[in-house]
Amino acid sequence: MSGYLYYPGCSMESSAVAYHDSLLAISKPLGLELQEIHDWNCCGATEYLGINLIPAYSLISRNLALASQQANGTRSIVAPCSACYLNLAKADHFMLERPVLGVKVNEALAAGGLHYDAGTLEIRHLLDVLINDIGLDKIESLVVKPLTGLRVAPYLGCMVPRPDYEKRWSDFEYPTELDRLLKALGAEVIDFPLKTHCCGGHMTQISPPMAFELIRRLIHGADQYNADVMATLCPMCQMNLDAYQGETNHYFQTNYHMPILFFTQLIGLAFGLDPKDLGFGKELVSARAAMSRIGVEVPVEETRKQPRRKKKTGLPMPTMPGDDSDEQ
Repeated sequence: MSGYLYYPGCSMESSAVAYHDSLLAISKPLGLELQEIHDWNCCGATEYLGINLIPAYSLISRNLALASQQANGTRSIVAPCSACYLNLAKADHFMLERPVLGVKVNEALAAGGLHYDAGTLEIRHLLDVLINDIGLDKIESLVVKPLTGLRVAPYLGCMVPRPDYEKRWSDFEYPTELDRLLKALGAEVIDFPLKTHCCGGHMTQISPPMAFELIRRLIHGADQYNADVMATLCPMCQMNLDAYQGETNHYFQTNYHMPILFFTQLIGLAFGLDPKDLGFGKELVSARAAMSRIGVEVPVEETRKQPRRKKKTGLPMPTMPGDDSDEQ
């Protein structure tokens, strides 16, 4: 067994529950032991660091302090969420690089009886652990149902490969780790130039036209290469491309239908695990047609309906792909 401290982050229990379910499902055959950090808190996502630096880093570092207390022989934290991974890595890096910041953060932590010595822990993304610790040979040996015939666009998003403090990734702009993993599962991996381009993050709530253009570019790129699905490892990316694909279609009068899946779901399929246990059917843009091409039946009863937009002046809400209705 390979033991790691596990920081799930908020999205794994809500919008990215399919990521959570599929990770737990593949952990057993992989021998991946995840020890969830007790009493962890939200990392603050992306905006808080731009509002108030010390409270933001203190919020993030509370998780590092708790993890260091609970380490039990391991010093590696695994974070499957890209934003969580980046925030934890940044906090550890900058507390070490900027001693004044480290002192101020620890003053804040001391109010809760905590302390963190920067550099104590190793912050790892799940993909990094699977590639470099578990290994592709081990993963490939567990494949019993290769994803032969499934064309997959590997999409990492912008937060995982840069900045790469520990030099873990093959390239900042065009890392190949996810490509190689998907190929080990038997999938046909397309050459996807936009694999580290931004999905827009929370721009859907700030500037919808800008967000829709960023989403459109990514989905259009995958569609151009005749991808059946896009595989991602970031809950924010998955939510934007999945939940707002219908809104993007509405805005541009397009008709894309590109399923956005977590890479752990595809690993589970190749391992022969039950699609329902892997969270299939929870995606908003149904993967049913794409999966049927490789003989996988997606549970019908799990497909979620999307709420319609309430009014044009409000924040954009996800709608069903192809639903071009206005306010009801």
